[in-house]
Amino acid sequence: MYGGEFMTTLLDVAKKANVSKMTVSRVINHPDKVTDELKQLVYEAMRELDYHPNVIAKALANNSTRIIKLCILEDIDTTEPYYMNLMIGIAKTLDLHQYSLQLVTRRNFDIGNCDGYIITGMRISDVDWIKDLKKPVVLFGENRYGFDFIDTNNKAGTYLLSQLALKKGYEKLIYVGIDSKESFEYSREAGYLQQVQEKRMVPELHRFGNHSHLSEDFIRQNWDKIPKNTAFICASDRLALGVERAIVRCGGKVPDDFGVTGFDGVFLNQVASPKITTIKQSIIQMGSACGETLLDKIQSGESQGSLVFEPKLSLGGTLRD
Repeated sequence: MYGGEFMTTLLDVAKKANVSKMTVSRVINHPDKVTDELKQLVYEAMRELDYHPNVIAKALANNSTRIIKLCILEDIDTTEPYYMNLMIGIAKTLDLHQYSLQLVTRRNFDIGNCDGYIITGMRISDVDWIKDLKKPVVLFGENRYGFDFIDTNNKAGTYLLSQLALKKGYEKLIYVGIDSKESFEYSREAGYLQQVQEKRMVPELHRFGNHSHLSEDFIRQNWDKIPKNTAFICASDRLALGVERAIVRCGGKVPDDFGVTGFDGVFLNQVASPKITTIKQSIIQMGSACGETLLDKIQSGESQGSLVFEPKLSLGGTLRD
C-alpha cells in the first residue's frame, strides 16, 4: 500500500485489458509497433485504472532526459506565426511520446542536456559545429551537407508558380529571390529557371535580403524599365508583398497588368491586398514530421534521410483568373 491506496501496476492494466503484461509494455514503449485496436484496449484500461507510466524513472534508467531542443538560428519575426506553427507541430508529436520541447538560442545552446536537436535557419557557417554535435540532429530546411531534413519541394513550388503565370498570359517572368547562399534558395531559383528555359525565355533574376521594403524600393526605382504583362516570381511572401505594394503605388494594376507570386503561405499572403498567390507550406505538419523523424533517429541510432512535402498552390488575387 502507498498513501492508504493500492498502487496500480502494469499487471493490473494487463488483466483489465485482457492482454499480456508484455503487450501493455509494448503499447507504452513502442506504440508504433502495435495495432490501433490493441492500443485502444490498453489505453482504455489505463484510464479506468488511472495508471500513469513512470516515464521519469525509465528515462533515468536509460540515461535519457526526455527533452528535445529546438534551435532557431535566424531572427524571429514576431508578426508572423511561421515559427509558432512549427513549434506547435513539433510539440504535439513530442507530447504523444512524452517528450518535452525546449526552445534555445545559439548563445544558450549548450546549457542543459537533451536527447536530440531540431535546428532551423542553418547557414554555411553553422555546418561544422552542427556536425560535431554528439546527439541526433534533424534540420527543418533543405540542405546539401548530409543532414537529415524536412522541407517543402522548393524547386517544384517555383516551377509550378512560373508555369501558372505563363498560362495566365504573362509574357515576361522576373525572379525576385533572397540574397542567401542556402540550398532552399538555390532550389527555388532552379524551379523558375527550369520553366523559363523550357519556354526558351530570357531569365531575369534579382536578389535581396528578405525584407519587403527592399523589393518595394527595387520596383519603384526601376518602374520605367518594367514592361506591362510581367509576372514576378518571388522567393517569399515578404518579397512579394513589397513588389505588390510598389506596383500599386506606381500606378500599376495587379493582376491585370502585372502578376505577383510568393512562397510560404503562412500569414503575409492573407493580409496583402489583393491576397498573394503563393505556395502554402504545411508548417504544422512539417513540424510534426521533424519530431517523428528525430524520435525515430534517437530510437534506431540511424540516419532517417529527408522527407520532402509536395507544394500546395494557394490562389489569391495577384494572378489573372
